Amino acid sequence: MPSKKISLTINGEAVEADVEARMLLIHFLREQLNITGPHIGCETSHCGACTVDLDGKSVKACTIFAVQADGGELLTVEGLANGAELHPLQEGFFQCHGLQCSFCTPGMLTRAYRLLQDNPNPSDEEIRMGLSGNLCRCTGYQNIVKAVRYAADKINQAEGAN
Repeated sequence: MPSKKISLTINGEAVEADVEARMLLIHFLREQLNITGPHIGCETSHCGACTVDLDGKSVKACTIFAVQADGGELLTVEGLANGAELHPLQEGFFQCHGLQCSFCTPGMLTRAYRLLQDNPNPSDEEIRMGLSGNLCRCTGYQNIVKAVRYAADKINQAEGAN
């Protein structure tokens, strides 16, 4: 199978690699780059465990080829924290018990990040709708909604203080 050289920025770092034309982005991240935050769940785009942020949009990494990310800016859950300082979403999931088994958490966090970028002050209904493409089998979603609300409030307070 022919390979192609791709270049992209992942979590703020420039990456160049040779990939097979048919390699899915999720396999490129996990197997070639050892970025294991995005999980492989259903492999049919239904669960959202593989959600990443590509060029300002949430994408399910099991549905696109790595070559389609060429030249792009990619954010995974690993890129949310600032060193040892948790992102407000990560803090919110911890403080509000927004996780149990945590299999869905990386995709939830990455999708919630884009949701808050696009809508800094969403209602609970907008949070639920914004996360509707990501499935959680454990939590019942209520604490996930609380966690996103926590993060939105913290981000908005910090921006108001500046």
